[in-house]
Amino acid sequence: MPATSIDLADSRHGVRQNAPALLTLAVAGFLAVTTEMLPVGLLPAIGDAFGVGDSVTGLLVTVFAVMVAVFAVPLTIATKRFARKRLILTTVVGYLISNLLIATAPSFAVVAAGRVVGGLAHALFFSVCIGYVPRLVEHRQVGRGLAVVAGGTTAGFVLGVPLSTALGSAIGWRNAFVTLAVVALIAVVLIVRFLPAVSGAAAGRRIEKPGARKDLGVVVTSNTLTFIGQYTLYTYISVVLLAAGAQESWIGPLLLLCGICGLFGLACVGRTIDRRPRTTVLTVLVLLAATILAVGLSHQWLVLLVIAMALWNGLFGGVPSMYQSAAVRALTDAPEVAGAWINSTSNIGIALGALIGGSLLASDSATFHLACVGAAFVVAGLVVAVRGRRGFPG
Repeated sequence: MPATSIDLADSRHGVRQNAPALLTLAVAGFLAVTTEMLPVGLLPAIGDAFGVGDSVTGLLVTVFAVMVAVFAVPLTIATKRFARKRLILTTVVGYLISNLLIATAPSFAVVAAGRVVGGLAHALFFSVCIGYVPRLVEHRQVGRGLAVVAGGTTAGFVLGVPLSTALGSAIGWRNAFVTLAVVALIAVVLIVRFLPAVSGAAAGRRIEKPGARKDLGVVVTSNTLTFIGQYTLYTYISVVLLAAGAQESWIGPLLLLCGICGLFGLACVGRTIDRRPRTTVLTVLVLLAATILAVGLSHQWLVLLVIAMALWNGLFGGVPSMYQSAAVRALTDAPEVAGAWINSTSNIGIALGALIGGSLLASDSATFHLACVGAAFVVAGLVVAVRGRRGFPG
């Protein structure tokens, strides 16, 4: 093992001691989720630039998610013995290339190609990122460590997507992607400076915990259903707001409000996920389904709609970290593989949600139908979690 690598048996510390490394991963997570979700706030502008409709531009979310869903597990397994830091750097460079391609795209096809590149980077990034945390942080604080790193992904919703959307409205959507390329460069510098090197998996490792694969199956099934429900509606949140009477210039600030609520939700989950994991998961899913339905019921009144959206996205802020934590606990000896399955199934959910939502856009009372279908999928995820006690222990 190289001298710069961390010996997992001797060198894992608490969250406080690993704060610089965890915050560096959080910045990279901010870049990752902003790259993934930026088109959500810019769908109308990108569509207008190339003369395509909302349902077609929504496929920019879908194609990214499909790449992750297909390649996350194979890429993670193929690279499991590679140095983790080098892989993180490779994925961040992938995000840089993706955003530059989109910023300079002469056609919608090139925009889609840029999303394919970003999707491939994303397929590996979160698998490695999630697996990094238990290699740095002692077992009893893994949930908190994942919540710190997830703060970056939530910040992508809080600051990245809304501010980039506002920037896109002010100086053009292409410049929003240029800005994100600059963030990628900053992330490269931080990773080189602050992220300790850790080794890949040892040869010949096997899953030792009895029933681990079944437990992981429960977690990823619930995760998939919940993400389908979330992104059936969230992919088209800008369309929903415009249909309710919001001005286009309001979309960025309203998404910022939703994101701030998501950061608060993440903080709440981070405080309870290690002590009461099952109660946390079930409570969040019940309230998430209820608030998604509230969005559908309030779609004719803009103020009520914004309140419902803020509550809904506040609750979803903690969802990724609670599923990541459950997966790592189920597959303790192979955290990268656990992360790969969470990454893959999250993006299967995002892709299917975007497709399902797009098919409902042309219907009468589209927002109501989007919300009802979204809430139904979250309830299905809740049922899986209730029945799968081993996957979501108390």
